[in-house]
Amino acid sequence: MTFKLNPISEVYYRLRLAEGFLKEAEDAFRRRDFRGVVASSQLAVENATKAVIAVYRVPSWSHDPSPELKELTKQVPIGLRQLIEELAEVVRVLAPEHDRVTYEEPTRGLTPWEIYKEKDAETALGYARRALELAKIILRELKVLKE
Repeated sequence: MTFKLNPISEVYYRLRLAEGFLKEAEDAFRRRDFRGVVASSQLAVENATKAVIAVYRVPSWSHDPSPELKELTKQVPIGLRQLIEELAEVVRVLAPEHDRVTYEEPTRGLTPWEIYKEKDAETALGYARRALELAKIILRELKVLKE
């Protein structure tokens, strides 16, 4: 059996993941679960970014797909390049949190629940909202998303 990637299916799959993780992050914020907010926000950003990458190629398994996204800059219309750059920066900034929300930094002796504060959660949630907004704008401009 041969597996064939359907790029449009992958785009919509990644968008659904991003939306689900954003909802999870918002729910966690209401519960004041700041570690959960950061964890879900990071995954929302990662998947929003991978939705854009999927238009052009199979996204990697990396939690920081910013280099992949930046490689696509020359393939997208000039008017989208600034949005691509912004999305790449958002995912680059939040990517390191994937490991921190799971393990923290053992040398510091703190658990992930002890390091994140409300401000960290607000920042991560803002990034997640912006990443999904950027991905949808880009995908609409590329005529992949209809809304």
